[in-house]
Amino acid sequence: DWMAVIANGQVNMANLCLASCFAVNGVSQLHTDILKRDIFKDYYMMDKERFHAITNGITFRRWLMSCNEELSALITELIGEGWKKDANELEKLGNFVNDDAVLDRLLSTKAGKKADLAAYLKETQNMDIDENSIFDIQVKRLHEYKRQLMNILHVMYLYNQIKDHPERDFYPRTFIFGAKAAAGYDRAKLT
Repeated sequence: DWMAVIANGQVNMANLCLASCFAVNGVSQLHTDILKRDIFKDYYMMDKERFHAITNGITFRRWLMSCNEELSALITELIGEGWKKDANELEKLGNFVNDDAVLDRLLSTKAGKKADLAAYLKETQNMDIDENSIFDIQVKRLHEYKRQLMNILHVMYLYNQIKDHPERDFYPRTFIFGAKAAAGYDRAKLT
C-alpha cells in the first residue's frame, strides 16, 4: 500500500503525482535529499533520474537589474559591466566606501526609489507612507515557519514597546508584507 495510488478507499495524491510525472523537483537540495532519503525513498530507488533540485529563485543581480535600473546604472558606471555575470566583481564597490560624492549619489538613488514606491502605494492603495522611514519589505511565498513569522513578531514587539514607552524616540518604520499562502494553509494565513 505504501506506493499505491488507490488504497484503503482513498486516493493518495502524492503517489498519483509520482506515478504520472516525469520529474520530481524538491526545489532546494536539502528538500530534495529529504524526498529521496525518506518521504519518496521507494520511488527514488525505482527511478533516480527523475529527482532534481532546481531552485526557482532569481539571482540578486538579475533582480537588481530588473527592478532598479538607476542603481544598476550607477554600479555599472563605477565598476563596469562585469558584476552582471560575476558577483565577485561587486567587491570593487569597496573602493568607494569613503567617496562622499558616490555615497551621495547612492543615497539619492535610494531616496528616489523610496519616493517611487510611496507614490505607487498612494495611487494604487490610497496609502500614505513616510519616505524617510526604514522600509522593511518581504515579498515571498508565505509559510508559518519562515522569516515572515519572525518579522511579524518583531512588529508586535515594536508596537508593544511604543505603547509601553511613548516617551522613547522610535525611528519610523514601514513594514510591507506581500505573500500568498496555499488555500488550506490556515496557520500561514494567520501569520
